[in-house]
Amino acid sequence: MRDLQPQRTLEELRELRELTGNDEGAQRVAWSEIWAEARQWMRNKLEELPVDIEVDEAGNQWATLAGRSSRAVLLGGHIDSVPNGGWLDGSLNLLAGLESLRRFAAEGRPSLTIRLVDWADEEGCFGHSLLGSSAVSGSLDPDLVRKLVSKDGKPLTEALASHGVEVDRMLLSRSQLRNAVACLELHIEQGPVLESLDLPLAAVTGTFGVERHAVEFRGQASHAGSTPMNQRRDAFAAAARLALEVRTLANTEDGVGTVGSVETRPGIATAIAGDCRLTIDQRHRNSEGLQRMLQGARSASRTIAEEEGVEVEWERLWNIHPIPFDRELIELAEYAIVEVAGKSLRLASGPLHDAAEVARAGIPTVMLFVQSLRGLSHTKEEDTLPEHIELSVRALDLLARRTVERFAG
Repeated sequence: MRDLQPQRTLEELRELRELTGNDEGAQRVAWSEIWAEARQWMRNKLEELPVDIEVDEAGNQWATLAGRSSRAVLLGGHIDSVPNGGWLDGSLNLLAGLESLRRFAAEGRPSLTIRLVDWADEEGCFGHSLLGSSAVSGSLDPDLVRKLVSKDGKPLTEALASHGVEVDRMLLSRSQLRNAVACLELHIEQGPVLESLDLPLAAVTGTFGVERHAVEFRGQASHAGSTPMNQRRDAFAAAARLALEVRTLANTEDGVGTVGSVETRPGIATAIAGDCRLTIDQRHRNSEGLQRMLQGARSASRTIAEEEGVEVEWERLWNIHPIPFDRELIELAEYAIVEVAGKSLRLASGPLHDAAEVARAGIPTVMLFVQSLRGLSHTKEEDTLPEHIELSVRALDLLARRTVERFAG
């Protein structure tokens, strides 16, 4: 593979970490100044290649290496991170894709067009995951985008506008998929399975479905010292019981369930919580299991509310159905992994990825996972062995080469 240099990917990942991180981890939060600096750093790399660079209506950054055919294979990831995040989540996808793009360019005009994309706001810093890719897939609801605000009260629309993105034009980015024939994405596993099996790489069969809701219990605030226990309408007590039920449902259904945030009002030590809002994230590999978990939580919340003397209200924040990846591409991914690492594994992904939105739009899609040490991600402790990173770059490039051969033929 002429001019493929996996070591260069490792060096560039370290360079990006130094540029956009601190002692607390990566700080490339979407729509921030550091994120914009990271994007410009990436653009500088791309300008060394014979590619056309553009930013679409949803803020996604594209680099296009024209082929003999306009039919395109997509590579890429996202350069944004969660606050205090890891050095590999998203950026490995993008920089491994960059290295493959370089190899294609070095070999002359490819038979198919190769496109590298940096998806905007994959992490959902305002609560909407996969923001840029959902616009391209057509699943984005602009009305929902208009309602989203940050924890400090800043509207998402203002953050978008500061980077030239208009909500009413975001869905125009769907044109980016017009000639796409396949989408390939590499990602760290973000879990412990590969490490537990002493395997470096896996082919990803698809992504879990997700139901994400805010649940609010409304009781009555009153004095913590003078209100008898049997006369309390404690919204937090109701929320705590529901949180435990979410975990029980996940264990029963072999899914995952998380209460990620809890906010009480008035929020002081000497007052019973009159209101409590919590967020629930439920995930499952199949739609039936996901719906059983959701309906179980809804039913439990009503029972708990009645028993605690409070009211309950649900608000859907976001959802996505389970997304299976393309069977033929999964096989090609396995062949590539076996060739570079000797043994492969098939895994479904619990975390969300932009590749799922592309698959949702009907484009044949597959992902590769590379081992995560201790299964950690979204934290500064996130890490992968250097030799595994290099293997993953080789596997992605081999998969890209074979995918081009498949669709060019």
